[in-house]
Amino acid sequence: MTYTKTPVTLAEVTPLCQKFGMDQLLASIFVRRGVTKAEDLLYFMEDDIRFEHNPFLFSQMEDAVDRILAACEEGEKVLIFGDRDVDGITSTAILYSQLKSMGLDVSWRLPLAEEAYGLSMEAVDDFAKDNGTLIITVDCGISNAPEIQHAAELGIDVIVTDHHNPPELTPDAVAVIDPKCSDSGYPFDGISGAAVSYKLVSALRFSSSDFYKSEICLLNIEESAEENCCYITCTKIRNLTKHREIREKIIPGITAISETRLPAFLSGHYIYVWDNQRITNLFHQLFGKGIEIGFADLREQVKQFWPVFADKKAEDLCSLSKSAKYSSDEAMPTVMDSIFNLFVTYVNALSQRKNKNLESLRERDLQLVGIAALADIMPMKNENRLFVNSALKSMRTKGPVPGLAELFAKLSLDFHNVTSKDLGWTVIPALNASGRMGQSNLSLEVLISEDPKERDILSTKIIDLNEMRKNLVNEAALKTAGQAQESLSNHNGKLCIVFNEEIHKGVTGILANKIMNTYEVPSLAITDNDGIYAGSMRSCRGVVATDFLKEFGDFFIAYGGHNAAAGFSFTKDKMPEFMAKAKEISSRFNLEEPGAGNIVDAEVPAEYITPDLLKIIDMFEPYGNENDELLFVSKNLPVCDGMIVGKKEPYHLKLTFDCGKYKFPAMFWSAGDKWNKEVKPGSLCDVLFSVNKNIYNGNITPQMIISELEVK
Repeated sequence: MTYTKTPVTLAEVTPLCQKFGMDQLLASIFVRRGVTKAEDLLYFMEDDIRFEHNPFLFSQMEDAVDRILAACEEGEKVLIFGDRDVDGITSTAILYSQLKSMGLDVSWRLPLAEEAYGLSMEAVDDFAKDNGTLIITVDCGISNAPEIQHAAELGIDVIVTDHHNPPELTPDAVAVIDPKCSDSGYPFDGISGAAVSYKLVSALRFSSSDFYKSEICLLNIEESAEENCCYITCTKIRNLTKHREIREKIIPGITAISETRLPAFLSGHYIYVWDNQRITNLFHQLFGKGIEIGFADLREQVKQFWPVFADKKAEDLCSLSKSAKYSSDEAMPTVMDSIFNLFVTYVNALSQRKNKNLESLRERDLQLVGIAALADIMPMKNENRLFVNSALKSMRTKGPVPGLAELFAKLSLDFHNVTSKDLGWTVIPALNASGRMGQSNLSLEVLISEDPKERDILSTKIIDLNEMRKNLVNEAALKTAGQAQESLSNHNGKLCIVFNEEIHKGVTGILANKIMNTYEVPSLAITDNDGIYAGSMRSCRGVVATDFLKEFGDFFIAYGGHNAAAGFSFTKDKMPEFMAKAKEISSRFNLEEPGAGNIVDAEVPAEYITPDLLKIIDMFEPYGNENDELLFVSKNLPVCDGMIVGKKEPYHLKLTFDCGKYKFPAMFWSAGDKWNKEVKPGSLCDVLFSVNKNIYNGNITPQMIISELEVK
């Protein structure tokens, strides 16, 4: 039995235990995974969506919102242009539903049949003929500078919302909202296209509040007995984001207000303070009663929602703030930070009180955003964890939204206990199938249709297409198996390229991924699309897919994508040149070492193997990119019972280990032949295992899933 377990020290574990109240087992797992910063731990220990990032952190978000509001006022025609995959479909559905609810004359368009990825000249021309004036791209557009320039020449404005890696030449659009752009202003670049679309929708909803574009200032005064002075801190806020902050030292009887930056900073702003009476009294003591500034008492307004704050002083707020708990040691939260966080929470609560549908609308969007994050293999960290956990929680408690509900039923998926793995293995492939088979409109229509009968018909068609897609992938894998091995040899074990004219264009990505997983090298699958060679790349081991393709210069008709996945196309006559160039580039690859086998998160003594392990498992859900399933090792576990299960070979081995207080069940897949030979009652075993939930007749019990087992 082989595995790797990174050593950790008490000095690394103890600070997490002390600051966050976690036990040593959990703390050691976080340390081994490199999750030790407070701001990163937040997204594992909290699942409240209020910790998501403000959409107006995007530097051009306000421009996008204002342009859409203008289109609404002028009755303009708007086109949403999306993509054929799950991320593009959900992006389109989220934005379409919002714009339609605002009364806009909105339509949508996705690439169908053999149409290429991204905004096309044809789509722009067709929209111009229909007297359209605003195009919003979702999950695409960042690589469409020529098409956007063409739109401008026809009098059509374009807003780009995307999350793909930007090219050197970014579009000259009304607004570009892409977290991967260096000037985006957004603090996390790993969100999906659907999440970007959701951010735009969230900003649009906020634009209907009284606080949209309002110039607001928060002010607080702190007394310093040691220095015999006061400090006045002021923070400017616009759209619930901080824009500027000043801090002035005031010596009573000496510092005049005219000697400070306060008059200019506060002029024209609505000013909120915590405890109006106290702040007003202090202000008069410092500057005299002749200076009158009207303050709004935030404490009085906050207590309407949360009475616990009614008698709290400003200095008490840090100890009550969850956000403060997750501030880094280098940037300890100030009183003003806590006041700001409470102000944001208050405004959001006020908006929800005024719009009773806001929560249900957001839940609907987040179900789609969560699915997109998993489908597009976004890193399961930062706010992506909030999105997926919110989606799962909503599905389990309130059921899937229309469209998803019909697919769940057709797939016989129990939504009450749905997991991220269920979505990844069942729902997402089905939604993706329509786009891969050239009928992306089906998956979009099932998500936006208001007719239950239509959704039922559409979901049946989607399931049928998914079965067809599975058959095409299997056929393509068989046709290219020998070619894949030969290609690996020709590229010195660093790259794999397969080409077959009979591969369906819609499954090149799946095939490339399948080959990559088999050989653990970057892989490409290419097919003939009416004389144009179209391909997909899936990458690993430190090779950035878009960087690889960028080295071809202007060779491609079009290309684009993520670090791990990309698409491209070129003319048929360039195939020899492509193969030669790919071989030359791959010869310079410095591939990272492939996965070091079994990387163990913790060694768990028998007495720790209890149902409480599920609490740790749940904390690390959702699993996915950059957050693998937890793997444990335990030694000398006694086998107290076992049996062979399964209806056909290979049979499986079901074991029960004696862990002291608990008898813990375990499944060892395809290992039925080991029972009463290698493994018997009374055997002592070292075990590598993960833990999952076994659900039967509504009862949930924990069970081990054994990766490796060694009898002592």
